Amino acid sequence: MDHSNRLEELVDRHENTLFRAALAILGDVQEAEDAVQDTLLRYLEKRPEFRDREHEKAWLLKVAANRCKSVLRARLRHPAVELLDVYPAPDGDGSRELMEAILSLPANQRAAVHLHYYEGYTSQEIGAILGQRPGTVRSHLSRARDALRRYLLEETGE
Repeated sequence: MDHSNRLEELVDRHENTLFRAALAILGDVQEAEDAVQDTLLRYLEKRPEFRDREHEKAWLLKVAANRCKSVLRARLRHPAVELLDVYPAPDGDGSRELMEAILSLPANQRAAVHLHYYEGYTSQEIGAILGQRPGTVRSHLSRARDALRRYLLEETGE
């Protein structure tokens, strides 16, 4: 199979996952789209061979996360655009409030929450993707859960 067909398969299979992860980290739609494109270009440059689809997904997420970290280092923090229209919210009561709470987290906590709860990665795997120790990831998740709990309690007036 040639690389253009392979790239098309990768895009079909992973574009949404990469976009949501980049959006969770960056908080900016345009920058997330750019990070996904940069990730796919990196694939074309490196032409890596993967053991299986999970290895492929993990490699792509790691490249995307590294790109996002570079963007975060390079830019001054500015308010995010309205993300709730493009970021997938879970179904049910309070889903909009939950998404607002997640998007209010610092980038490192948003990334950990997204990769753990939306993509199903363990703290060990998230650490490998983000270049952090698993203990650091667990700390980000713990702080994020505490912040989400406080945010949601404030929203409900409890």
